[in-house]
Amino acid sequence: MLLDDKVAVIHGGGGSIGRAAARVFAREGARLFLAGRSAPRLEEAASAARAEGAEVSTAVVDAMDQAAVDRHVDEVTDAAGRIDIALNAVGFDHVQGRSIADTSLEDYLHPITGYLQTNFVTAKAVSRPMIARGSGVILTISTPGARLTGKGLIGNAAQSAALEGFSRALAGELGPSGIRVVCVRPNAMSDAVATSYTGEMFGRIAEVGGISMDEWLTGLAGGTLLGRLPVLDEVAEYLAFAASDRAGSMTGAIANLSAGMLVD
Repeated sequence: MLLDDKVAVIHGGGGSIGRAAARVFAREGARLFLAGRSAPRLEEAASAARAEGAEVSTAVVDAMDQAAVDRHVDEVTDAAGRIDIALNAVGFDHVQGRSIADTSLEDYLHPITGYLQTNFVTAKAVSRPMIARGSGVILTISTPGARLTGKGLIGNAAQSAALEGFSRALAGELGPSGIRVVCVRPNAMSDAVATSYTGEMFGRIAEVGGISMDEWLTGLAGGTLLGRLPVLDEVAEYLAFAASDRAGSMTGAIANLSAGMLVD
């Protein structure tokens, strides 16, 4: 198994990517600690992971709160002795499709502040025990917005590009301590609409553009080289590989899982 005897913390463990990653990490042998703001969603994710035979703990934690995240990391290390893998899969609703003239400063800054703050907070917290141990893997999630241009992408583009820059810089800082940092850049995932939070966000993005969600997703798929969007399991499987010893020489990387919307 790829992650046998690994200890993994997933912030945003009740969301669509966090839940999919938890199930795959569990199947690959990891012991899981899921953190998020919704206890019911965390328990649903934990139940699916336990069905794969994993030991899973959950905790309601605000991943924007440094003190709260620090306390949870201390609880995990007290219980498990270490943290091998940390995935930040926290998501934030954000406005897309509007011109700069129609976008408020608050709407522009919301995803930038949200994604950058939570990734800083969680990376700072988990790096403490990882540095002490001399090993670890930190996984971050970006979007194709980091490389796209056009109307209505300004806030998403800024946060995604900044998060990728943060991940590269963090890899350089933590590499001498034996810690790898990998940023994964998936596209929109059609099966993520099955989760209420993600489906609602996709629906609002489509509404701003004056089309249905199905039309929006079909348009995105038509802009990829594969003629389809990625699915959650593909992203989760890659995250498990990137966290494993098989990817031991990979760090500072931005993994393109956009199904060919972007070509690196």
